[in-house]
This record gives sequence, structure tokens and C-alpha cells, in this order.
Amino acid sequence: MPLAEDVQLVSVDDHVIEPPGVWSDRLPAAMREEGPRIVDGPGHTQAWHYAGREYPIHLQGSPRTRIFRSDGTGEDFFARHYDDMVSGAYDVQARVRAMDEDGVAVQLPFPTFPRFAGTRFLEGEDRGLAALCVRAYNDWMLDEWCAAAPDRFIPTVIVPLWDPVASAGEIRRCAAKGARAVSMAENPAPLGLPSWWKTDHWAPMLHAIEETGLPLCMHIGTSGELVVPSEDSSEAVPISLCGLNSMASMAEIIFSGMLLRFPGLKIALSEGGSGWVPYLLERMDYTWKRTRVDVNRDMAPSELFARNFWTCFISDQFAVDVYEHIGVDKLMWESDYPHNDSEWPDSRNNLEKALAGVADSDAARIAESNARELFDFPRVTNG
Repeated sequence: MPLAEDVQLVSVDDHVIEPPGVWSDRLPAAMREEGPRIVDGPGHTQAWHYAGREYPIHLQGSPRTRIFRSDGTGEDFFARHYDDMVSGAYDVQARVRAMDEDGVAVQLPFPTFPRFAGTRFLEGEDRGLAALCVRAYNDWMLDEWCAAAPDRFIPTVIVPLWDPVASAGEIRRCAAKGARAVSMAENPAPLGLPSWWKTDHWAPMLHAIEETGLPLCMHIGTSGELVVPSEDSSEAVPISLCGLNSMASMAEIIFSGMLLRFPGLKIALSEGGSGWVPYLLERMDYTWKRTRVDVNRDMAPSELFARNFWTCFISDQFAVDVYEHIGVDKLMWESDYPHNDSEWPDSRNNLEKALAGVADSDAARIAESNARELFDFPRVTNG
């Protein structure tokens, strides 16, 4: 059964390639040389130059969002130059047209050069410059990208992760400007930051999150790593296992006690899939009942999941088949445009097929209303 015509698809995980002027147009003149700027490289390549280092463009596009060239410089699925990408990757008007072609009403865009949660700016020694780079990205996302089509994009911002007090200030500033979500590292420990168990350290930021009501979007890989079993593993292995990142993040947060101290947190596990949820909840509850040390007894893990978490999937038929074991209100859909997992321009057709056996009201929740409710992003009605 097709989705009802009045259901508008809301994707909670997509990606934007920042245009070259995002930072050079906004940083103080004295910092533009060290701030992020595009430079040409050897062959037909480009890179971001930031704080004395170069970071080659490296977009993993899908076969339909990656422009292939036969001159020996662009034959694989990585885009290394703006010319290698469809314009919808970095031009907002082209993005809206691509969304229309895909049957997608709303997207939630994650950054690219800053990495999905802004962790790139942990690398520079000049924290003042890094903080201005975070602010410049957020201003561009709120004032230009999302403002160009305010009913089509869920405004999502990043924070200066090295400073929870400054993060709290940036969260409140951006919330006042219309932000609807914060992209957050799924696990700060591998980044050299205190873990989620150190709630005193993170308290200023988490208080601001509760105060503003903005959900935390924890995208796979924002800890700086995916699961790679061996040095011989191909790229297909960690990509296939990316759900393990979301599993680890959820278990860590639940057992850390963070959600007991900050019960109002809302966490979306982005691009980790959903089919694993029933197993992990059963396993965590079993462990919680049997473990005698370092486990808080106030709420079972499955209760904390039901209160504080949402999961997101691109293509996960098993999750759809067992959605009642996950909770229909806990599932949201993603298109992942313009990355390799994206099914553009066939997203609506494919999601309709996946939801064919789901009741109309539940299908509408998964495709649209769960996301609109979580991110407080109502439809815009004319008249």
C-alpha cells in the first residue's frame, strides 16, 4: 500500500558540502588565512586549508550524486573536487530541486568539512579561531542555507566540544536564532575528551540542551572511528558494521547514569539503523538485572530507551518488520543525500515499498510525524 499522498517525507540525516566562502566570508580579516578556505591541489583535486594543514575533499557520493570522469582523476566513487559533485550537494536551490525529485519534503543537514559534529575544530591549536569557525558555520547554516527554504530544512548546529561552558552559550545563542537540533559526538572519549560518565564536566552543556529542548543528533562516526576488525578490512566492513557505533553509544549513555541526572535529554542515533534495538534492549535489561556493581537501579535500560532515544534508518526492512518491538514512535527515516547510501531519486518509492505492510497511521509516523514532533518542526500551511 503506497504512503498516503498527504504524508510528507522528513529525512533526519542528510549532508551538506559547504560552499567555499562559508568561513572566508565570515571570519575576521586577520583570521581568514588560517581559517578554512579552498585551495587547488594536484591534478583535478581540491582541499580545505585550515590552521596550516590541508584536508582533501573526499565525498563518498552515490553513483547518481557523483560525477564520474574518464581522464584517470575521477573514476571511483569519491569526489575530490566540486566539479565531481552534483550541484545539490552544495547549492541550496539545487538541493531543494533534488529533494522535490526525490519526493522528500524536509531534510536535516549535517556538516562535512567540520565533520558531522564539528570535531574537526578539535584539531587546531588556536581555540579562539576554532570557536569563531564553529560560530561562522552555525550562522551560515541558520541565516543562509536553512533561511533559503525555511520549511524544507531542520536547522542543526555544532558546538565547541572542548569547552562545555562555551558550548552551552552557543546552544542558547543558536536556539534563539531558530536552531532545532545539535549535532553531538556519539562518544567523546576516543576524541580525547571526558566520557559521558563525567557528567560534572558536561553539565553546563547538558543543562543548556535540556533548557532549550533541542535534540542531540549522534551520527555514526562522530567518535572519530568506525569498527574495523583488521588492517586488511575493506571499506565495506566498517560501513556494514556502522550500527555497532550506535549500539555502543546507547549502551554507554544508558549505563553512565547521564539520563538519570538529565532526564529531559532527547537523543537521535543517526545512520545507525534500527533493527538491532530489540536485541540490545533485551541484553541490557538482562545485564542490568544481574549486575551488582556500577549499575543504577532507578530505571531499566529499556525504560530509558523509551523515554530518551530515537533511532534512524535508511534501508532497514527488518526494523520495519519488527517495529512494534522497537516502538512506532521511536523510528525515523533518513535519505542520506548525497552520500553513497542515498537512494536518490527513488527515496519515496523505496520507502513506500518498505512500509507496504505497515498500517497507514504508523507509516505516517515513521515517514513524517515522529521527526516533526521530535524536532518541533511543524508543517508550514499557506493561508
